[in-house]
Amino acid sequence: MKVLKFGGTSVGSVENIRRVKQLIADGERKIVVLSAMSGTTNALVAIADNIREGRLEVALDSIGVLRTQYEEVVDRLLERSDLKQATTNYVDQVFDVLTAFISESYTTLLYNRIVSQGELLSTHIISQYLLQQGLNVRLLPALDFMRIDKSGEPDHFYIKQSLQRILDESLPATVYITQGFICLDAFGNTANLQRGGSDYTATIIGAVLEAEEVQIWTDIDGMHNNDPRFVENTRAIANLSFDEAAELAYFGAKILHPQTVMPAREANIPVRLKNTLDPDSYGTLIASERQEVGIKAIAAKDGITAIKIKSARMLLAHGFLKRVFEIFERYETPIDMITTSEIAISLTIDDDRNLLAIRQELERFSTVAVDQDQSIVCLVGHSVVTHTETHRLFQVLQDISVRMISYGGSNNNISLLVSSKDKVRALQRLNTYIFEQVGVS
Repeated sequence: MKVLKFGGTSVGSVENIRRVKQLIADGERKIVVLSAMSGTTNALVAIADNIREGRLEVALDSIGVLRTQYEEVVDRLLERSDLKQATTNYVDQVFDVLTAFISESYTTLLYNRIVSQGELLSTHIISQYLLQQGLNVRLLPALDFMRIDKSGEPDHFYIKQSLQRILDESLPATVYITQGFICLDAFGNTANLQRGGSDYTATIIGAVLEAEEVQIWTDIDGMHNNDPRFVENTRAIANLSFDEAAELAYFGAKILHPQTVMPAREANIPVRLKNTLDPDSYGTLIASERQEVGIKAIAAKDGITAIKIKSARMLLAHGFLKRVFEIFERYETPIDMITTSEIAISLTIDDDRNLLAIRQELERFSTVAVDQDQSIVCLVGHSVVTHTETHRLFQVLQDISVRMISYGGSNNNISLLVSSKDKVRALQRLNTYIFEQVGVS
């Protein structure tokens, strides 16, 4: 069995939904994980925000606009009168629930219930369309088996047991449809795997069922060797190892959710990135095998804050680093990069919500300098730090100020911290040098 995930763009229009049907109607047994239709989650988040801020009329208007959009989708997609009526009734129920939320007090639980409606809508509508087209399809509600524990991590034992029981007890089907992103928390409340979590859903399901392959279908033909939004003539990378893909996803490659690779890597299940608009393209295959040495791709992560912590008492003080890291742990703030000298530490974070409190605690025993609006430019490839040509890439950045360099912490990654205003220029310079002139890869 394969697990196929289709993102919001892939199911974002009637035409694309019809295209998805062609891709899954090959007679092979599979589980299909669907995101909300493109734009829906953003609209639902805006509705939740308006409820929180007391703009109830604005929220009601937005619910009405979204309802009209879904009514048009149902009208265009479904022709069988019984399926159209049943689906219309379901859509009405969902939007009646959203309307009822207006009168409730805003809580995180209410937010989660609001944003979950997008996946519930897309899976119901598309499963009805597939029935109309003659496919043997069953809808598997993700809230019946997908759960996270008290730490917010997937409860793999519960998921495996529940999903296998549901499959064993349900009528046989060729195509099983389920929701990405949404889940229950440890207390049985509606929760989610955070934005982009549909990819994560797919690899979790693939891992617990020991699937043959997980396919992530989106609107680009695989993971590219640079960011096509800023650099011309990028190309898809045919093969990546799990480690390389994880590095790229974490450091800015938008096609893949950062946590997606982990379940597949642990279960050794290949993940293939495919383009819904060009299904014959090879895409990118992510697997345990490492192929080629050197730099394969460049990615960039924005919204970075650099913090320099300086103290004369750091010299030979064995507890200094522990004291620093405990502060970041206390405020649940992960560190991306770190460099040290005899009297100073420089590090970066991408979550600055607790920056003021962190800085105040650090200043009790050190001098602190903060630089915001920074970007991490990440160069990824197998054994990149030992490749004979790697050192030459720094020559191309002579007139770009590099704030920090992380080199040697991973064999697959070199990270450079630059001002965000220099990010695009750095990406373009490195792309020309590595992939067009010198051929470091």
